[in-house]
Amino acid sequence: MPLRLLFLTFPLLFSVAAWGAGETALMPGEVSKAHAKLEVNCNECHVSFDKEAQTKLCMGCHKEVAEGILKHKGFHGHLTEDECRNCHTEHKGRNAKIAILDIETFDHGKTDFPLVGAHHNQEKVKCENCHNEQKKYRGTSHLCNDCHHKNDKHKGSLGADCKSCHVETGWKNAKIDHSKTSFPLIGKHEDVKCSKCHSDPARFKETPHECVACHLKTDRHKGQFGKKCETCHTERDWKSIRFNHDSETKFKLVGKHEAVKCLTCHKSTLFKEKTSTACVSCHRQNDAHKGNFGEKCETCHSEQQWKSAKFDHEKGTRFPLVGKHIVTKCNACHKPESKSKMLTACIGCHKNTDKHKGEFGTKCESCHQEIGWKIIRFDHSRETKFPLKGKHELVKCLSCHTGTFYQQKLSTDCYSCHKKDDGHSGQLGNRCASCHNEGGWKGALFDHHQTSFPLRGLHLKVECKKCHQTQLYREAATDCFECHKKVDDAVHKRRLGMKCQTCHTAESWKKWNFNHDKQRTKFILDGSHKKLNCYSCHTKEMDGPVAVPRVCVTCHEKDDTHLGEFGTNCERCHETKDFRTVRVDY
Repeated sequence: MPLRLLFLTFPLLFSVAAWGAGETALMPGEVSKAHAKLEVNCNECHVSFDKEAQTKLCMGCHKEVAEGILKHKGFHGHLTEDECRNCHTEHKGRNAKIAILDIETFDHGKTDFPLVGAHHNQEKVKCENCHNEQKKYRGTSHLCNDCHHKNDKHKGSLGADCKSCHVETGWKNAKIDHSKTSFPLIGKHEDVKCSKCHSDPARFKETPHECVACHLKTDRHKGQFGKKCETCHTERDWKSIRFNHDSETKFKLVGKHEAVKCLTCHKSTLFKEKTSTACVSCHRQNDAHKGNFGEKCETCHSEQQWKSAKFDHEKGTRFPLVGKHIVTKCNACHKPESKSKMLTACIGCHKNTDKHKGEFGTKCESCHQEIGWKIIRFDHSRETKFPLKGKHELVKCLSCHTGTFYQQKLSTDCYSCHKKDDGHSGQLGNRCASCHNEGGWKGALFDHHQTSFPLRGLHLKVECKKCHQTQLYREAATDCFECHKKVDDAVHKRRLGMKCQTCHTAESWKKWNFNHDKQRTKFILDGSHKKLNCYSCHTKEMDGPVAVPRVCVTCHEKDDTHLGEFGTNCERCHETKDFRTVRVDY
């Protein structure tokens, strides 16, 4: 560096250093103990030639104050002064008080804790009671408990928020909003002193909420109704009962029950033993039926009056009352002495009056009606598979139903009842209906074509008894000879055999037709044979089949002029046309 420049720079450096030393030399006095460390460097608190910057430097160090001013909290946050030096002085010496506080004129309302009530009484409350010299004023707690915890009679049981109950006017002037607790004060409780319930100030939270805790001595029920006094009583008046038995229980009080005293039904302690809602639990002693009608009294009786029993037998049972049953008294069927289950069958009540003596079974309703015992409604045609027609309509029940009804299973075939009336002795089987009908036993209709002997011609007009001498119809002969034997004896005299049908037909006895050539005779009638009478060959009486020899000599032996010399085969030479004519071809 040039020497000239060095000489020019040195005075400048000297002047700056001299100025710093000069500032210290010009300092008006020592700073306070709090700022003593900053005394060597004026720039920590001052900016040359700029007074306005001094407040910012203060805020840079005193950040808690700066924050209070920014947020408008604390004493400094409520001030209108904007320069620190207006209130705080320095350079007064090490022991100087740079914060001038006049207790007499200090306005505590400009802090976050304005003094009101008892706190404003300077004779009783001194600054030092709350402010400790070892702490900054702004560090003093605002919580009541921090000052008054020694005086807390609750011993911390209600927490540290004293102002929730107490006010600054006086410690004893406590006001609590009981509605914000789990036990709001209403009715008579509003006028009750706290000490009545809170005998121990240290146990406010543990004070029981149950009515019985306070009112046990005045419980006229002596514990019989349990401990839930609020179920019946209200806070407005102990005598005012609010319990609504209809809405708060499953047993509505109506009729006579409205005037009944509680203890009449609730014999034991309420809420411990469940009171039965069954009528019989209270009225068992009044039960004139002695339990024989069961325990459901409400099915017949109502709460209006015990004697005015109304029972809808149709809805309440499976046995609706109709006809004569409507006017029948209950005890006619429901015997008080009977303990067995009531039967709905007619026989349960009418067994003694059963004229059938049990022979018709126990289902009386099948025939009888409730309108009148003598009115029979049984329709055999509709209710059974055997409709009654003709003579069956007049037949008495016992004629067929010989055993007990509904136990005896009757057959519907005629023979089961009419076997003893069968004149055919079973020859025609048991299907009587094939000939007879219900109109009359004698008026039989029979289709003879269904037999092995169909009736044709004159046989259709013949009375049955002409052929059937007895009712053993199957024993009647089917051959003509058995019926027409007398006629044959007068005419054929059995010379033509016993098979009348060979020649005759049923159309007419005199109208007959027999072809000797085709009807298995093996003897063709030709020539002079055609002119012969039947009896010319058939001369003998026969009981069996016709057996006339076919050899010529049998009939022409007396006409044989050869006297048997040419044998018996006459047909080798002779013809049937004429005996004298001899066959040429022979």
